[in-house]
Amino acid sequence: MNATHETMSFQAEVKQLLHLMIHSLYSNKEIFLRELISNASDATDKLRFEAIANPALLENDADLAIRIETDSKARTITITDNGIGMSRDEAIRNLGTIARSGTKEFFEQLSGDQQKDAALIGQFGVGFYSAFIVADRVTVETRRAGVPASEAVRWESGGDGEFTVDAIERAERGTAITLHLREGEDDFLSAWKLKDIIRKYSDHISLPIRMPKEVWDADTSAYKRTGEWESVNQASALWTRAKSDITDEQYVAFYQHIAHDHEKPLAWTHNRVEGRNEYTQLLYIPARAPFDLWDRNHRGGLKLYVKRVFIMDDAEQLLPNYLRFVKGVIDSSDLPLNVSRELLQESRDVKAIREGSTKRVLSMLEAMADSEDQAERDKYASFWQQFGQVLKEGLGEDTANQQRLAKLLRFASTHQDSAEQTVSLADYVGRMKEGQDKIYYVTADTWNAAKASPHLEVFRKKGIEVLLLTDRVDEWMLSFLNEFDGKELVSVARGGLDLGALADEEEKAEQQKAEDEWKDVLTRAKEVLADKAKDVRVTLRLTDSASCLVSDEGEISGYLQRLLKQAGQKAPQTKPILELNPSHALVGKLRQLAGAGAEGDADAFADRVHVLFDQALLAEGGMLEDPAAYVQRINKLLA
Repeated sequence: MNATHETMSFQAEVKQLLHLMIHSLYSNKEIFLRELISNASDATDKLRFEAIANPALLENDADLAIRIETDSKARTITITDNGIGMSRDEAIRNLGTIARSGTKEFFEQLSGDQQKDAALIGQFGVGFYSAFIVADRVTVETRRAGVPASEAVRWESGGDGEFTVDAIERAERGTAITLHLREGEDDFLSAWKLKDIIRKYSDHISLPIRMPKEVWDADTSAYKRTGEWESVNQASALWTRAKSDITDEQYVAFYQHIAHDHEKPLAWTHNRVEGRNEYTQLLYIPARAPFDLWDRNHRGGLKLYVKRVFIMDDAEQLLPNYLRFVKGVIDSSDLPLNVSRELLQESRDVKAIREGSTKRVLSMLEAMADSEDQAERDKYASFWQQFGQVLKEGLGEDTANQQRLAKLLRFASTHQDSAEQTVSLADYVGRMKEGQDKIYYVTADTWNAAKASPHLEVFRKKGIEVLLLTDRVDEWMLSFLNEFDGKELVSVARGGLDLGALADEEEKAEQQKAEDEWKDVLTRAKEVLADKAKDVRVTLRLTDSASCLVSDEGEISGYLQRLLKQAGQKAPQTKPILELNPSHALVGKLRQLAGAGAEGDADAFADRVHVLFDQALLAEGGMLEDPAAYVQRINKLLA
């Protein structure tokens, strides 16, 4: 076999993807041009970046552009760029395999809606394969910048599971992709049709997209080529234009290009910042969370340009991590062109950009949340549903903006009958009862579990609103958010719950009387639960339930302990406090068993105490250490 010619098989995921492209996305065919132009634009951005350190890569050809040409006789479309190009190994790796870890998620997210599925192609970095929607054969000729013409390569495939790679001579740097159109796809040979697609999807591309110039020939009643090339897009970076010159449609199209998202963004901000630091920011808030929002290995961030020269795609240092869902561009006039990730971390200019951009994003969110327009408030509700848990991380990460973030928080509460998180802390404070000086909350795994928590019983009785917190990040967030508007946030599951002015003198006297009457019973119950509970006491916080577990002041809750264990982290070994409802029939029986003195009644007393503890543990979503023993004790009580 010739060493310069190889036939290889596609990766299994690519075969599956090719089948999808050819058979499932046929009604949205024009996306192929959007994706191939986007890839060509990325290739020129990479060349610009690498040429900063090695100007020789430009090879005396600094006029970066994309060319698109059709051949009606051969029925081909060729998209050419003079960007970074590919080596033989890169062509095999980039065109024959999908290296990105999100391949599995890509197939899982396919919905059957062709428009949405087509948008996912770009989001998951597999846009090249969209060429096979309209082509039954694709030829790629490419030479990497800086290598001899003799090291160029031709990659070719019919989309049938295999591809070939050949060594060729190619003087031009960059990549030319030729699509051999399928039968019935001749519409795409029309220059007018291609120009329309380019203006629809790619007008914002910041380098010229050129096509052969055509003029009308009256003699032949047809268009003919002049031999010149003309730009068919605006070819200027969108963010460098005046806001008054940019339409909403152009802003949306640019967002969809950089975010690979088929939906419109919820909001955007475009500003030129001047002063000690000069930079332009164009920032977008998406409508929907990306699939990899919680992927710790995924590198997100804004696109960074310096004096309109592309530097990097994912500059994480330009926004705090809790705003990692924001998409957009920062173009700095102050940073050096050879800026590195390490320099970004240490730069005072970057710190100023980060602070300014954070404030802009928070201002966008506040504008939606506080708007008098119901449609804007609905947008914020949609944002919160998608990104609320991420925003909560900011309470611990961004102390400078903590109070601004606290106003943006939304929760479910006992004030409403649904699990929707629509209640702000300001709403809660505005509804506080006379004499109430604290904001009360309960944490649980689910809204139903929180709503049914026995800890809420006294609050329900008194008509006091309680926030129902069910996101995994809530307990962590509350370790940083201690008060709002001068009101302390207090867990209803804390021991020594003080209702302050909301508890009348009669209740306080009743509590003291119960503690005195039950003293001996509680002492015996504490001995029974020595290995399980820190203390056993009576409480008036319960009205319907027999018992509940609370955490002592300064100790983590049982809910947080469970979260830490589920995450594989060590949790402090603490014991809860068992609180008993002295007016409940099951608890009342304890006094009889404690005073009987018979040996059999001592066992029954211990069984009942264990059952009351285990029931309280189950009610708050905990796991029993010995379920079999619990079942045996319940059976004894039933018998």
